[in-house]
Amino acid sequence: MPTTLTIVDLGLVLLGVFLLQRAFGRKRSGPLPPGPKGLPVIGNVLDMPTAHEWETFATWGERWGDIMSVNLLGQTMVILNSPKLAFDMLDKKSSIYSDRPTLTMGGELAGWDRTLALLRYGNVFRETRRLLSQLIGSRKHLEKFHGHLETETRKFLYRLMRHPDNVGKQVRKTAGAIILMMSHGYKIQEEDDPIINTVDEAVDQFSKSTAPGAFLVDVFPILKYVPAWMPGTAWKQKAAQWRAKIEEMCDLPFNYTKQQMAAGTAKPNFVSTALEESEGLERERIVKNAASSLYSGGADTTVSAICTFFLAMTCFPEAQKKAQEEIDSVIGTDRLPTIADRERLPYVNALCKEVLRWNPVAPLGVPHRLSEDDVHDGYFIPKDSIVIANIWKFLHDSQLYTNPFEFNPDRFIAQPGKEIEQDPRDFVFGFGRRICPGLYLADTSVFLSCAMSLAAFNISKVVEDGKAIEPVIEYSSGTISHPAPFPCSIKPRSAKAESLILHEYAESE
Repeated sequence: MPTTLTIVDLGLVLLGVFLLQRAFGRKRSGPLPPGPKGLPVIGNVLDMPTAHEWETFATWGERWGDIMSVNLLGQTMVILNSPKLAFDMLDKKSSIYSDRPTLTMGGELAGWDRTLALLRYGNVFRETRRLLSQLIGSRKHLEKFHGHLETETRKFLYRLMRHPDNVGKQVRKTAGAIILMMSHGYKIQEEDDPIINTVDEAVDQFSKSTAPGAFLVDVFPILKYVPAWMPGTAWKQKAAQWRAKIEEMCDLPFNYTKQQMAAGTAKPNFVSTALEESEGLERERIVKNAASSLYSGGADTTVSAICTFFLAMTCFPEAQKKAQEEIDSVIGTDRLPTIADRERLPYVNALCKEVLRWNPVAPLGVPHRLSEDDVHDGYFIPKDSIVIANIWKFLHDSQLYTNPFEFNPDRFIAQPGKEIEQDPRDFVFGFGRRICPGLYLADTSVFLSCAMSLAAFNISKVVEDGKAIEPVIEYSSGTISHPAPFPCSIKPRSAKAESLILHEYAESE
Protein backbone atom coordinates (compact mmCIF):
# COMPACT_ATOMS: atom_id res chain seq x y z
CA MET A 1 0.00 0.00 0.00
CA PRO A 2 1.51 3.38 -0.97
CA THR A 3 2.60 5.68 1.81
CA THR A 4 2.60 9.46 1.85
CA LEU A 5 5.86 11.37 2.22
CA THR A 6 5.08 14.05 4.81
CA ILE A 7 6.78 17.38 5.29
CA VAL A 8 8.25 16.01 8.53
CA ASP A 9 9.74 13.04 6.63
CA LEU A 10 11.23 15.35 4.05
CA GLY A 11 12.59 17.62 6.77
CA LEU A 12 14.30 14.66 8.47
CA VAL A 13 15.85 13.58 5.16
CA LEU A 14 17.18 17.08 4.52
CA LEU A 15 18.53 17.34 8.03
CA GLY A 16 20.29 14.01 7.57
CA VAL A 17 21.89 15.21 4.35
CA PHE A 18 23.04 18.38 6.07
CA LEU A 19 24.56 16.50 9.03
CA LEU A 20 26.35 14.06 6.73
CA GLN A 21 27.79 16.93 4.76
CA ARG A 22 28.98 18.58 7.96
CA ALA A 23 30.45 15.34 9.27
CA PHE A 24 32.27 14.25 6.10
CA GLY A 25 32.80 17.53 4.29
CA ARG A 26 36.26 18.48 3.02
CA LYS A 27 38.45 20.87 4.94
CA ARG A 28 38.58 24.23 3.16
CA SER A 29 41.82 25.92 2.20
CA GLY A 30 40.22 29.35 2.28
CA PRO A 31 36.84 31.07 2.61
CA LEU A 32 34.06 30.60 0.10
CA PRO A 33 33.24 33.68 -1.97
CA PRO A 34 30.84 35.99 -0.10
CA GLY A 35 27.09 36.05 -0.70
CA PRO A 36 23.67 36.11 0.96
CA LYS A 37 23.80 34.46 4.37
CA GLY A 38 20.98 31.96 3.91
CA LEU A 39 19.24 29.71 6.43
CA PRO A 40 20.35 26.56 8.24
CA VAL A 41 20.10 23.35 6.19
CA ILE A 42 18.45 24.86 3.10
CA GLY A 43 20.98 27.69 2.66
CA ASN A 44 19.92 30.21 0.02
CA VAL A 45 17.12 28.18 -1.56
CA LEU A 46 14.54 30.83 -0.66
CA ASP A 47 16.78 33.67 -1.89
CA MET A 48 17.04 32.39 -5.45
CA PRO A 49 15.16 34.41 -8.06
CA THR A 50 12.70 32.58 -10.31
CA ALA A 51 12.74 35.07 -13.21
CA HIS A 52 15.37 37.28 -14.89
CA GLU A 53 17.99 35.83 -12.57
CA TRP A 54 20.77 37.81 -14.24
CA GLU A 55 19.36 41.09 -12.93
CA THR A 56 19.18 39.79 -9.34
CA PHE A 57 22.72 38.40 -9.57
CA ALA A 58 23.96 41.76 -10.85
CA THR A 59 22.27 43.52 -7.91
CA TRP A 60 23.82 41.04 -5.48
CA GLY A 61 27.19 41.78 -7.05
CA GLU A 62 26.91 45.43 -6.05
CA ARG A 63 26.94 44.25 -2.43
CA TRP A 64 29.11 41.12 -2.45
CA GLY A 65 31.46 41.74 -5.35
CA ASP A 66 32.33 40.25 -8.72
CA ILE A 67 32.69 36.71 -7.37
CA MET A 68 30.08 35.47 -4.92
CA SER A 69 28.52 32.21 -3.86
CA VAL A 70 25.24 30.80 -2.63
CA ASN A 71 24.49 27.51 -0.90
CA LEU A 72 21.60 25.44 -2.23
CA LEU A 73 21.15 22.60 0.27
CA GLY A 74 24.88 22.01 0.40
CA GLN A 75 25.43 22.62 -3.34
CA THR A 76 27.76 25.55 -3.90
CA MET A 77 26.88 27.88 -6.75
CA VAL A 78 29.45 30.52 -7.72
CA ILE A 79 28.31 33.55 -9.72
CA LEU A 80 30.80 35.60 -11.73
CA ASN A 81 29.85 39.22 -12.41
CA SER A 82 33.18 40.16 -14.01
CA PRO A 83 34.40 39.15 -17.48
CA LYS A 84 37.99 39.07 -16.22
CA LEU A 85 37.02 36.41 -13.68
CA ALA A 86 35.15 34.47 -16.37
CA PHE A 87 38.22 34.41 -18.61
CA ASP A 88 40.64 33.70 -15.75
CA MET A 89 38.59 30.78 -14.46
CA LEU A 90 36.48 29.34 -17.29
CA ASP A 91 39.00 29.99 -20.06
CA LYS A 92 42.49 29.87 -18.56
CA LYS A 93 41.55 27.02 -16.20
CA SER A 94 39.29 25.27 -18.69
CA SER A 95 40.79 21.86 -17.87
CA ILE A 96 38.88 21.88 -14.57
CA TYR A 97 35.97 24.23 -15.40
CA SER A 98 34.60 22.50 -18.53
CA ASP A 99 32.18 19.97 -17.08
CA ARG A 100 28.43 20.50 -16.84
CA PRO A 101 26.40 20.01 -13.67
CA THR A 102 23.72 17.36 -13.61
CA LEU A 103 20.53 19.34 -14.13
CA THR A 104 17.93 16.97 -12.76
CA MET A 105 14.90 18.38 -14.58
CA GLY A 106 16.29 19.57 -17.90
CA GLY A 107 19.10 17.05 -18.22
CA GLU A 108 18.39 13.83 -16.40
CA LEU A 109 14.59 13.74 -16.54
CA ALA A 110 13.74 15.69 -19.70
CA GLY A 111 16.70 14.24 -21.62
CA TRP A 112 18.67 17.26 -22.74
CA ASP A 113 21.88 15.78 -21.34
CA ARG A 114 22.23 13.92 -24.65
CA THR A 115 22.95 17.20 -26.48
CA LEU A 116 26.19 19.14 -26.46
CA ALA A 117 24.83 21.93 -24.28
CA LEU A 118 24.51 19.67 -21.22
CA LEU A 119 26.82 16.81 -22.18
CA ARG A 120 29.27 15.93 -19.41
CA TYR A 121 32.92 16.59 -20.18
CA GLY A 122 34.68 13.49 -21.49
CA ASN A 123 35.30 11.41 -24.60
CA VAL A 124 31.79 11.70 -26.05
CA PHE A 125 31.89 15.48 -25.57
CA ARG A 126 35.27 15.73 -27.29
CA GLU A 127 34.17 13.58 -30.23
CA THR A 128 30.95 15.58 -30.62
CA ARG A 129 32.86 18.85 -30.69
CA ARG A 130 35.38 17.40 -33.14
CA LEU A 131 32.60 16.46 -35.55
CA LEU A 132 30.96 19.88 -35.32
CA SER A 133 34.30 21.67 -35.63
CA GLN A 134 35.00 19.83 -38.89
CA LEU A 135 31.71 21.20 -40.20
CA ILE A 136 31.60 24.83 -39.00
CA GLY A 137 34.52 25.26 -36.59
CA SER A 138 36.15 28.16 -38.45
CA ARG A 139 35.28 30.91 -40.91
CA LYS A 140 37.13 28.89 -43.54
CA HIS A 141 34.95 25.82 -42.88
CA LEU A 142 31.84 27.97 -43.15
CA GLU A 143 32.75 29.36 -46.58
CA LYS A 144 31.30 26.33 -48.38
CA PHE A 145 27.89 27.23 -46.91
CA HIS A 146 27.92 30.93 -47.86
CA GLY A 147 25.76 30.38 -50.95
CA HIS A 148 23.25 28.37 -48.92
CA LEU A 149 23.06 31.02 -46.21
CA GLU A 150 22.51 33.80 -48.74
CA THR A 151 19.86 31.85 -50.66
CA GLU A 152 17.82 31.04 -47.56
CA THR A 153 18.06 34.62 -46.30
CA ARG A 154 16.70 35.90 -49.63
CA LYS A 155 13.79 33.48 -49.21
CA PHE A 156 13.32 34.94 -45.73
CA LEU A 157 12.80 38.40 -47.23
CA TYR A 158 10.11 37.01 -49.53
CA ARG A 159 8.33 35.22 -46.68
CA LEU A 160 8.49 38.32 -44.53
CA MET A 161 7.09 40.51 -47.30
CA ARG A 162 4.15 38.10 -47.64
CA HIS A 163 3.62 37.69 -43.88
CA PRO A 164 4.97 40.84 -42.16
CA ASP A 165 2.76 40.36 -39.10
CA ASN A 166 4.60 37.27 -37.88
CA VAL A 167 8.30 38.05 -37.73
CA GLY A 168 9.14 35.32 -35.23
CA LYS A 169 7.61 32.55 -37.33
CA GLN A 170 9.51 33.59 -40.45
CA VAL A 171 12.80 33.92 -38.54
CA ARG A 172 12.36 30.44 -37.07
CA LYS A 173 11.51 28.92 -40.45
CA THR A 174 14.63 30.43 -42.02
CA ALA A 175 16.92 29.34 -39.19
CA GLY A 176 15.49 25.84 -39.50
CA ALA A 177 15.89 25.80 -43.28
CA ILE A 178 19.55 26.82 -43.01
CA ILE A 179 20.59 24.34 -40.36
CA LEU A 180 18.46 21.33 -41.33
CA MET A 181 19.94 21.33 -44.85
CA MET A 182 23.45 21.53 -43.38
CA SER A 183 22.85 18.93 -40.67
CA HIS A 184 20.50 16.44 -42.36
CA GLY A 185 20.19 17.39 -46.03
CA TYR A 186 16.54 18.18 -45.37
CA LYS A 187 14.61 20.82 -47.35
CA ILE A 188 11.77 22.25 -45.30
CA GLN A 189 8.16 22.49 -46.42
CA GLU A 190 7.10 26.07 -47.02
CA GLU A 191 3.81 26.19 -45.17
CA ASP A 192 3.83 23.87 -42.16
CA ASP A 193 6.90 21.72 -41.67
CA PRO A 194 6.59 18.90 -39.09
CA ILE A 195 10.30 18.84 -38.20
CA ILE A 196 10.47 22.61 -37.75
CA ASN A 197 7.39 22.48 -35.50
CA THR A 198 8.83 19.63 -33.41
CA VAL A 199 12.22 21.27 -32.91
CA ASP A 200 10.71 24.67 -32.09
CA GLU A 201 8.56 23.08 -29.41
CA ALA A 202 11.49 21.10 -28.00
CA VAL A 203 13.94 24.03 -27.79
CA ASP A 204 11.31 26.13 -26.02
CA GLN A 205 11.09 23.34 -23.46
CA PHE A 206 14.90 23.31 -23.12
CA SER A 207 14.91 26.95 -22.09
CA LYS A 208 12.16 26.40 -19.55
CA SER A 209 13.53 23.15 -18.12
CA THR A 210 17.09 24.41 -17.58
CA ALA A 211 16.36 27.85 -16.09
CA PRO A 212 18.08 28.19 -12.65
CA GLY A 213 15.59 27.69 -9.83
CA ALA A 214 12.66 26.89 -12.12
CA PHE A 215 12.10 23.42 -10.63
CA LEU A 216 12.47 22.36 -7.01
CA VAL A 217 13.86 18.98 -8.08
CA ASP A 218 17.02 20.77 -9.28
CA VAL A 219 17.56 21.96 -5.72
CA PHE A 220 16.35 18.73 -4.08
CA PRO A 221 17.32 15.93 -6.52
CA ILE A 222 15.95 13.38 -4.06
CA LEU A 223 12.47 14.48 -5.19
CA LYS A 224 12.97 12.60 -8.46
CA TYR A 225 12.25 9.42 -6.49
CA VAL A 226 8.86 10.68 -5.30
CA PRO A 227 6.12 8.55 -6.97
CA ALA A 228 4.34 10.25 -9.86
CA TRP A 229 0.93 9.57 -8.28
CA MET A 230 1.64 11.86 -5.33
CA PRO A 231 -0.05 15.28 -5.24
CA GLY A 232 2.17 18.11 -6.43
CA THR A 233 4.15 16.02 -8.91
CA ALA A 234 2.73 17.39 -12.16
CA TRP A 235 6.32 18.32 -13.04
CA LYS A 236 7.09 14.60 -13.42
CA GLN A 237 4.43 14.23 -16.11
CA LYS A 238 5.82 17.36 -17.74
CA ALA A 239 9.33 15.89 -17.72
CA ALA A 240 8.07 12.69 -19.37
CA GLN A 241 6.27 14.68 -22.08
CA TRP A 242 9.34 16.82 -22.69
CA ARG A 243 11.58 13.75 -22.93
CA ALA A 244 9.30 12.25 -25.57
CA LYS A 245 9.46 15.50 -27.55
CA ILE A 246 13.27 15.54 -27.44
CA GLU A 247 13.42 11.96 -28.70
CA GLU A 248 11.09 12.95 -31.53
CA MET A 249 13.30 15.97 -32.29
CA CYS A 250 16.38 13.77 -32.57
CA ASP A 251 14.77 10.87 -34.44
CA LEU A 252 12.65 12.58 -37.12
CA PRO A 253 15.41 14.27 -39.19
CA PHE A 254 17.95 11.52 -38.48
CA ASN A 255 15.63 8.80 -39.78
CA TYR A 256 14.90 10.94 -42.83
CA THR A 257 18.62 11.16 -43.65
CA LYS A 258 19.16 7.42 -43.20
CA GLN A 259 16.24 6.70 -45.53
CA GLN A 260 17.72 9.05 -48.13
CA MET A 261 21.12 7.39 -47.77
CA ALA A 262 19.60 3.95 -48.24
CA ALA A 263 17.83 5.15 -51.38
CA GLY A 264 20.99 6.82 -52.69
CA THR A 265 19.28 10.22 -52.86
CA ALA A 266 20.81 11.97 -49.82
CA LYS A 267 22.18 15.46 -50.40
CA PRO A 268 25.63 15.96 -48.82
CA ASN A 269 25.16 16.83 -45.16
CA PHE A 270 26.70 16.45 -41.71
CA VAL A 271 24.90 13.21 -40.76
CA SER A 272 25.54 11.35 -44.02
CA THR A 273 29.22 12.35 -44.09
CA ALA A 274 29.79 11.36 -40.44
CA LEU A 275 28.03 8.00 -40.86
CA GLU A 276 30.02 7.19 -43.98
CA GLU A 277 33.26 7.76 -42.04
CA SER A 278 32.43 5.11 -39.44
CA GLU A 279 29.64 2.66 -38.60
CA GLY A 280 28.13 1.14 -35.47
CA LEU A 281 25.36 1.85 -32.99
CA GLU A 282 27.56 4.02 -30.75
CA ARG A 283 28.66 6.05 -33.77
CA GLU A 284 25.03 6.52 -34.81
CA ARG A 285 24.11 7.70 -31.32
CA ILE A 286 26.90 10.29 -31.22
CA VAL A 287 26.15 11.55 -34.74
CA LYS A 288 22.41 11.76 -34.09
CA ASN A 289 22.91 13.75 -30.90
CA ALA A 290 25.57 15.97 -32.47
CA ALA A 291 23.24 16.84 -35.36
CA SER A 292 20.42 17.57 -32.92
CA SER A 293 22.78 19.77 -30.91
CA LEU A 294 23.64 21.73 -34.04
CA TYR A 295 20.03 22.53 -34.79
CA SER A 296 18.57 22.90 -31.31
CA GLY A 297 21.50 25.02 -30.16
CA GLY A 298 21.90 27.15 -33.25
CA ALA A 299 18.35 27.79 -34.33
CA ASP A 300 16.92 29.09 -31.07
CA THR A 301 19.80 31.44 -30.28
CA THR A 302 19.86 32.87 -33.81
CA VAL A 303 16.09 33.37 -33.70
CA SER A 304 16.35 35.37 -30.49
CA ALA A 305 19.09 37.62 -31.87
CA ILE A 306 17.29 38.36 -35.15
CA CYS A 307 14.00 39.08 -33.37
CA THR A 308 15.95 41.50 -31.16
CA PHE A 309 17.19 43.19 -34.34
CA PHE A 310 13.61 43.82 -35.52
CA LEU A 311 12.64 45.13 -32.08
CA ALA A 312 15.64 47.47 -32.01
CA MET A 313 14.94 48.79 -35.50
CA THR A 314 11.32 49.44 -34.51
CA CYS A 315 12.39 51.38 -31.43
CA PHE A 316 15.48 53.18 -32.78
CA PRO A 317 14.77 54.48 -36.32
CA GLU A 318 17.85 56.70 -36.34
CA ALA A 319 20.14 53.63 -36.20
CA GLN A 320 18.14 51.98 -38.98
CA LYS A 321 18.39 55.08 -41.19
CA LYS A 322 22.16 55.32 -40.69
CA ALA A 323 22.64 51.65 -41.60
CA GLN A 324 20.45 51.98 -44.70
CA GLU A 325 22.37 55.03 -45.86
CA GLU A 326 25.61 53.04 -45.58
CA ILE A 327 24.16 50.13 -47.56
CA ASP A 328 22.83 52.44 -50.28
CA SER A 329 26.19 54.21 -50.53
CA VAL A 330 28.35 51.06 -50.63
CA ILE A 331 26.08 48.46 -52.29
CA GLY A 332 23.52 50.57 -54.13
CA THR A 333 19.90 49.57 -54.64
CA ASP A 334 20.26 47.13 -57.54
CA ARG A 335 21.24 44.11 -55.43
CA LEU A 336 21.18 42.79 -51.88
CA PRO A 337 24.23 42.70 -49.56
CA THR A 338 26.25 39.49 -49.42
CA ILE A 339 28.77 38.05 -47.00
CA ALA A 340 31.56 39.37 -49.24
CA ASP A 341 30.34 42.93 -48.56
CA ARG A 342 30.71 42.65 -44.79
CA GLU A 343 34.05 44.39 -44.38
CA ARG A 344 32.77 47.36 -46.39
CA LEU A 345 29.80 47.90 -44.06
CA PRO A 346 31.34 48.98 -40.73
CA TYR A 347 28.17 50.56 -39.33
CA VAL A 348 26.00 47.55 -40.21
CA ASN A 349 28.62 45.38 -38.51
CA ALA A 350 28.52 47.64 -35.46
CA LEU A 351 24.73 47.43 -35.41
CA CYS A 352 24.90 43.63 -35.40
CA LYS A 353 27.30 43.74 -32.44
CA GLU A 354 24.95 46.06 -30.58
CA VAL A 355 22.06 43.68 -31.21
CA LEU A 356 24.08 40.90 -29.52
CA ARG A 357 25.04 43.20 -26.61
CA TRP A 358 21.82 45.08 -25.93
CA ASN A 359 19.79 42.04 -24.83
CA PRO A 360 21.96 38.90 -24.99
CA VAL A 361 20.50 35.63 -26.21
CA ALA A 362 21.74 33.57 -23.24
CA PRO A 363 22.08 36.02 -20.31
CA LEU A 364 23.70 33.45 -18.00
CA GLY A 365 25.08 31.08 -20.61
CA VAL A 366 24.93 27.45 -19.50
CA PRO A 367 26.35 26.56 -16.06
CA HIS A 368 29.84 25.08 -15.74
CA ARG A 369 30.84 22.48 -13.14
CA LEU A 370 34.20 22.44 -11.39
CA SER A 371 35.83 19.01 -11.59
CA GLU A 372 38.35 19.53 -8.74
CA ASP A 373 38.95 21.95 -5.85
CA ASP A 374 40.27 25.35 -6.83
CA VAL A 375 41.46 28.49 -5.07
CA HIS A 376 40.96 31.74 -6.94
CA ASP A 377 41.66 35.26 -5.68
CA GLY A 378 42.00 33.77 -2.20
CA TYR A 379 38.56 32.11 -2.30
CA PHE A 380 38.06 28.37 -2.03
CA ILE A 381 35.87 26.90 -4.79
CA PRO A 382 35.02 23.29 -3.91
CA LYS A 383 34.86 20.48 -6.43
CA ASP A 384 31.40 20.04 -8.01
CA SER A 385 30.58 23.73 -7.60
CA ILE A 386 28.22 25.11 -10.23
CA VAL A 387 29.79 28.19 -11.82
CA ILE A 388 27.66 30.74 -13.68
CA ALA A 389 28.96 33.61 -15.80
CA ASN A 390 26.56 36.55 -15.72
CA ILE A 391 26.97 37.48 -19.37
CA TRP A 392 24.13 40.02 -19.15
CA LYS A 393 26.08 41.86 -16.43
CA PHE A 394 29.28 41.84 -18.49
CA LEU A 395 27.43 43.46 -21.39
CA HIS A 396 25.83 46.11 -19.19
CA ASP A 397 28.92 47.03 -17.20
CA SER A 398 29.42 50.80 -17.25
CA GLN A 399 33.17 50.23 -16.97
CA LEU A 400 33.10 48.57 -20.39
CA TYR A 401 30.19 50.27 -22.11
CA THR A 402 29.15 53.93 -22.08
CA ASN A 403 25.48 54.23 -21.10
CA PRO A 404 25.12 50.44 -21.34
CA PHE A 405 21.32 50.37 -21.39
CA GLU A 406 21.16 52.53 -24.52
CA PHE A 407 21.10 51.00 -28.01
CA ASN A 408 24.06 52.69 -29.69
CA PRO A 409 25.98 50.98 -32.53
CA ASP A 410 28.41 53.93 -32.64
CA ARG A 411 30.12 52.50 -29.57
CA PHE A 412 31.78 50.02 -31.95
CA ILE A 413 32.89 52.62 -34.52
CA ALA A 414 36.38 54.13 -34.30
CA GLN A 415 36.23 57.86 -33.55
CA PRO A 416 38.91 60.46 -32.75
CA GLY A 417 39.69 60.46 -29.04
CA LYS A 418 37.37 57.52 -28.32
CA GLU A 419 38.30 53.85 -28.25
CA ILE A 420 36.05 51.16 -29.67
CA GLU A 421 34.22 49.40 -26.85
CA GLN A 422 34.57 45.69 -26.05
CA ASP A 423 33.29 43.36 -28.77
CA PRO A 424 30.29 41.54 -27.23
CA ARG A 425 31.15 38.42 -29.24
CA ASP A 426 33.99 37.92 -26.76
CA PHE A 427 31.30 37.06 -24.18
CA VAL A 428 28.04 35.95 -25.78
CA PHE A 429 29.29 32.63 -27.18
CA GLY A 430 30.61 31.32 -23.86
CA PHE A 431 34.05 30.52 -22.51
CA GLY A 432 36.86 27.97 -22.63
CA ARG A 433 36.22 24.52 -24.00
CA ARG A 434 32.48 25.17 -23.73
CA ILE A 435 32.49 28.04 -26.22
CA CYS A 436 29.70 27.64 -28.78
CA PRO A 437 30.94 25.50 -31.69
CA GLY A 438 28.50 27.26 -34.02
CA LEU A 439 29.62 30.80 -33.25
CA TYR A 440 30.77 31.56 -36.83
CA LEU A 441 27.50 30.25 -38.25
CA ALA A 442 25.47 32.31 -35.77
CA ASP A 443 27.52 35.46 -36.34
CA THR A 444 27.26 35.19 -40.13
CA SER A 445 23.54 34.38 -40.05
CA VAL A 446 22.80 37.41 -37.90
CA PHE A 447 24.81 39.70 -40.18
CA LEU A 448 23.08 38.44 -43.35
CA SER A 449 19.58 38.73 -41.89
CA CYS A 450 20.24 42.24 -40.58
CA ALA A 451 21.99 43.54 -43.72
CA MET A 452 19.50 42.12 -46.21
CA SER A 453 16.50 43.22 -44.14
CA LEU A 454 17.88 46.76 -43.87
CA ALA A 455 18.46 46.87 -47.62
CA ALA A 456 14.96 45.63 -48.44
CA PHE A 457 12.60 46.94 -45.75
CA ASN A 458 11.61 49.91 -43.66
CA ILE A 459 10.88 48.70 -40.13
CA SER A 460 8.76 51.03 -38.02
CA LYS A 461 6.17 51.31 -35.28
CA VAL A 462 2.60 50.33 -36.08
CA VAL A 463 0.30 53.35 -36.39
CA GLU A 464 -3.33 53.06 -35.33
CA ASP A 465 -5.77 55.98 -35.46
CA GLY A 466 -2.86 58.26 -36.22
CA LYS A 467 -0.93 57.23 -33.12
CA ALA A 468 2.26 55.14 -33.06
CA ILE A 469 2.14 52.08 -30.81
CA GLU A 470 5.24 51.92 -28.61
CA PRO A 471 6.60 48.35 -28.32
CA VAL A 472 7.22 47.07 -24.81
CA ILE A 473 10.85 46.03 -24.47
CA GLU A 474 10.44 42.87 -22.42
CA TYR A 475 12.38 39.61 -22.46
CA SER A 476 11.50 36.11 -21.31
CA SER A 477 13.27 34.25 -18.54
CA GLY A 478 14.97 30.95 -19.25
CA THR A 479 18.32 29.80 -20.54
CA ILE A 480 17.52 31.35 -23.94
CA SER A 481 15.83 34.74 -23.59
CA HIS A 482 13.48 35.98 -26.31
CA PRO A 483 11.80 39.35 -26.77
CA ALA A 484 8.10 39.26 -25.97
CA PRO A 485 5.86 39.58 -29.05
CA PHE A 486 5.78 43.17 -30.24
CA PRO A 487 3.95 45.05 -33.01
CA CYS A 488 5.99 46.40 -35.90
CA SER A 489 5.39 47.51 -39.47
CA ILE A 490 7.59 45.92 -42.16
CA LYS A 491 7.27 47.26 -45.69
CA PRO A 492 9.51 47.21 -48.78
CA ARG A 493 11.51 50.43 -48.99
CA SER A 494 10.33 51.06 -52.54
CA ALA A 495 8.72 49.45 -55.58
CA LYS A 496 12.26 48.68 -56.76
CA ALA A 497 13.02 46.91 -53.46
CA GLU A 498 9.84 44.85 -53.76
CA SER A 499 10.76 43.87 -57.32
CA LEU A 500 14.25 42.90 -56.15
CA ILE A 501 12.85 40.66 -53.39
CA LEU A 502 10.58 38.90 -55.91
CA HIS A 503 13.41 38.47 -58.41
CA GLU A 504 15.86 37.10 -55.83
CA TYR A 505 13.23 34.64 -54.56
CA ALA A 506 12.51 33.40 -58.09
CA GLU A 507 16.24 32.94 -58.68
CA SER A 508 16.65 31.00 -55.42
CA GLU A 509 13.84 28.62 -56.35
